[in-house]
Amino acid sequence: MRRSRARRERKEFLLGLVLLFGSALPLYAQTDSASGAGSFRLHKFEQPIGEEHYRLVSDSAGRTLTTAFEFTDRGSKVPLAASLTTARDGTPRHFEIKGQVSRFSAINETVDFSTDSATVRVDSVSHTVARSGPVFPIGGYAPVAIQQELLSYWSSHGHPDTLETLPGGQVRISRRGVDTVKTDSGTVALTRYGVQGLIWGRETVWLDDTGRLDALVSIDAEFDHFEAMRYGFEPALGTLVASAAADGATALAELRGTPPAEPRTLALVGATLIRGTDSPPVKNSVVIVRDGRVAAAGPRSATKIPRGATIVDVTGKTVLPGLWDMHAHYEQVEWGPIYLAAGVTTARDVGNEFEFITGVRDAIRSGRGIGPRLLLAGVIDGMGPLGLGVARAGTAEEGVQWVHRYHDAGFQQIKIYSSITLPVLTAIAAEAHRLGMTVTGHVPEGITTVQGVEAGMDQINHVQYILPMMRPPVPAGTPAPALDLESPEAKAALAFLKLHHTVVDPTIALFEWVMHPARVPMSEFEPGVLKVAPELAGALNGSGVPPAAEARAATRFAEYLSVIGALHRAGIPIVAGTDQTVPGYSLHRELELYVKAGFSPLEAIQAATIVPARAMHLDAELGTVVAGKRADLLVVEGNPLEHFEDLRKVFLVVTNGHRYEPAPLWRSAGFTP
Repeated sequence: MRRSRARRERKEFLLGLVLLFGSALPLYAQTDSASGAGSFRLHKFEQPIGEEHYRLVSDSAGRTLTTAFEFTDRGSKVPLAASLTTARDGTPRHFEIKGQVSRFSAINETVDFSTDSATVRVDSVSHTVARSGPVFPIGGYAPVAIQQELLSYWSSHGHPDTLETLPGGQVRISRRGVDTVKTDSGTVALTRYGVQGLIWGRETVWLDDTGRLDALVSIDAEFDHFEAMRYGFEPALGTLVASAAADGATALAELRGTPPAEPRTLALVGATLIRGTDSPPVKNSVVIVRDGRVAAAGPRSATKIPRGATIVDVTGKTVLPGLWDMHAHYEQVEWGPIYLAAGVTTARDVGNEFEFITGVRDAIRSGRGIGPRLLLAGVIDGMGPLGLGVARAGTAEEGVQWVHRYHDAGFQQIKIYSSITLPVLTAIAAEAHRLGMTVTGHVPEGITTVQGVEAGMDQINHVQYILPMMRPPVPAGTPAPALDLESPEAKAALAFLKLHHTVVDPTIALFEWVMHPARVPMSEFEPGVLKVAPELAGALNGSGVPPAAEARAATRFAEYLSVIGALHRAGIPIVAGTDQTVPGYSLHRELELYVKAGFSPLEAIQAATIVPARAMHLDAELGTVVAGKRADLLVVEGNPLEHFEDLRKVFLVVTNGHRYEPAPLWRSAGFTP
């Protein structure tokens, strides 16, 4: 049955390709040649999700590449087709790309070249640009065969430091090394290249000795991990993902250069000190950092500055604990410097590729990478068609096996995803608890929040899973009643969560991004979007709901804010997390929304400092500026207790024995300081 359906789906896919590009296109050749036909297996989070088939035809006039790319992501098809026509010397003449690059992102672009100009059409808008020198047409990370042509064009034009691209931008390609990997046909050496400018951050691609592209590790238009492997190369997938992570961390370290030697003793003098405890702020303070720990912190009049200490005058500024992001998806190494630039010194990654995230974590620990301390929650999903990733558990035994793999690799938590069944969830939680781990995640489909918590979930990701338990039940298809925080259901829900010591990371900034009116520029509530890398700006600014949905979205968003306020007043721990919105900046927006929900400025800061430290059982080491704790510190201009937006004005970050100024960190990831 499964094989028959797969054949039918492939036939439909190839038929669509013929309709788009014409019946002259051969259906599918099993040749794997850069000059003939070839295929790639497409992956998301290392799980096979689709295929790309391409055909390259040469004649006396030049060459034509046609390619069809399609994957299915959590039940949604993402089809894409492209064609590229070039002269015999590789000079581009015509490029066309149409379809989807993610579940939520469409693309429709053409580029036509003349001798000294190019006409670019994006959707229905056209313009002409002058051209001089090499330029290549490409629409992003996909299709992979277009990237193969990009690499060939770059090579044939002398490996320039930068290569202009259309519809707009430029790429930077660099040779990074050689990886020897195992394939279906034996061991092969592949040359590794870094590609920047097609996505935010760095892609990694591997070419064989003929220049054929055999593997790609990237992110898709949803900023999720994406990989493409030529048929026969899938045994190398995990190895290449780990190699890309390590190489990306090395590349960022190279940008930073050799950091200056840090003084053994550092004195931050003159700032207002917010310890992160409930104690009042200390005016004109001194914080002494020695060997990566807080040696002393208190009033200047009562705190001695050791002889030989390096003194930093921070008068007029505020010192507070380093921030935590408790809902990170650290999809690429560029998140590291961005987090530090925003004052984040600890991030909990709640679902990632095993080889990638362990490699990045270890690189940061060893000093080879730049980024915050990483705490890891290993994701486990069920076996249904909406499942995500390769960590799947259809039985209790399979769930327990994944728990052990994550535990043995040093993960702190297990993350439950949306397709896990209740018996499997119960087994996973029991084994995780036995091993000293905690359990967080989504409430799976078909399971209520009460059932999830009773089965062993210690923490809940996203406020959306809390709202239903605060309303009375209604028949299917019946509109939900308005939220009433004084209703018996709401009161019972709050009492239940408090009794079970449930921790919630609401990710309200994510919902604001998704649910705000599309006609309202995102910069009106998140000014950080004006400073992001160009490759991110389009996707971030293209969010929001249409006019017809504005009222309903506004009502739901207001309910989410009300629920967060009610949870906080009831004493249920709220920990701040972002989940892939505006890198770095959205943690500040998350906290600003907590203030809007009724938190005091100090309580909002604590939601990103001591409260998550307690939730992760690290409050003896982190979360407050107290003598003896690790020196994870943030210095900001002004005072966020008086003007909460001052929290965004990061002046200095101290973590793991190093000081970081934010501007170079922003620039290293393509952002504007």
